[in-house]
Amino acid sequence: MVDSSTLPAQWDLPQWLQHIEACHPAEIELGLDRLKQVADRLGLKLERSFKVVAGGTNGKGSTLAMLDAILRESGLTTGRYSSPHFIHYSERVLLNGVPAEERAFCDAFVRIEQTRGDIPLTYFEYGTLAALIIMSDANVDVMLLEVGLGGRLDAVNIVDADLAMVSTIALDHTDWLGPDRESIGYEKAGIFRAGKPALCGDPEPPESLVRHARELGALLLVRNRDFQLDVVSDHWSWKGTGPEGAVSYESLPLPCLPLANAAMVVQAVQFLPWSISAEAIRAGLKAATLPGRMQRVSWRGISLVLDVAHNPEAAEYLATQLAQAGGASHLVLGMMHDKDIPSVLSALCNCVEHWYPVKLDVPRAADVNTLKAHLASAGVESDRVHTLGRVEDTLEALAASGVQGPVVVAGSFFTVADALTHIAKR
Repeated sequence: MVDSSTLPAQWDLPQWLQHIEACHPAEIELGLDRLKQVADRLGLKLERSFKVVAGGTNGKGSTLAMLDAILRESGLTTGRYSSPHFIHYSERVLLNGVPAEERAFCDAFVRIEQTRGDIPLTYFEYGTLAALIIMSDANVDVMLLEVGLGGRLDAVNIVDADLAMVSTIALDHTDWLGPDRESIGYEKAGIFRAGKPALCGDPEPPESLVRHARELGALLLVRNRDFQLDVVSDHWSWKGTGPEGAVSYESLPLPCLPLANAAMVVQAVQFLPWSISAEAIRAGLKAATLPGRMQRVSWRGISLVLDVAHNPEAAEYLATQLAQAGGASHLVLGMMHDKDIPSVLSALCNCVEHWYPVKLDVPRAADVNTLKAHLASAGVESDRVHTLGRVEDTLEALAASGVQGPVVVAGSFFTVADALTHIAKR
């Protein structure tokens, strides 16, 4: 048991993060019992806010970013929780689009330590409780909560969603969630609640997800069945379902984030307890951005594209976007060793000319020689593979060489974070 009186009240956020990293031997421990006990003791006032929970293999962050922008265009106050962060931990909680104050995190961690007693919490569980405290204290109109891993046993699922969204269901984190889409679909459907809207952006959801929604009594709406989009030149239209019947919008702006997720967001808007205008939807879609998702940055004469694509589905989307733009001359690649590296490379091989495998200072990272071996197995000629060190070393070398064409940085949140950190220094 922690004696909270021995924890300095003046600790800054880095000191608190170092403390909570050391409080639990495991990075991940799925299950809600411990967390619910602490949350109950904290007495969180979550009922004052409308709560949206987003899960899915890919796209949950961009989905919430677009919904957040629409809500704020409508004059509503929002709190958004996501992970991981790129540079600053405070990126994990946005209040009305702005990172929460570091002091707010410190104060939340103090409250958690004073409350949890001898109940151990993981780093992510501390962060989830802190996010709920900060948003509850801010009394936001809407809480937008991104699932960390899976859904059913994820820390975010201590919250009963008023509206739940699952973007896609694909193979990732199979050691935790199961070996196939049926297993994974069941885990992700765990965020659904009886009598509440449950949206699925995957047009072919696993039967396990559909069955769970039906047995639970959730109102399931699926893309291409209950809502759909149609792209026409430089805009798109949407048709879907509201509480009182069919709804449609014309001439919506194409967002810089995935359009399939935008379609689910527009459907979500129909089940909010406020009337959201078409003008707010258009303005929000146009304004929404998200770091590390097809993020374009001009740096020292280089056109950079930063994307966290780290599994086959995300890599296929990235490849499609790059192909539409004429391909990528250079790709800086760093990945975790437990990801499906061959499938990611297979998706990207046809649209990349030169590859730059990099070293990441993360225990789970695949080393450079492993990445080079996978590239060779994928049929990439050795003269197209260049080893220049870490992300920052590679970017500096590319800038110094005056390379032409876009430089893509992809493969992991850590890879993009290293790039963003280095760019911010110059």
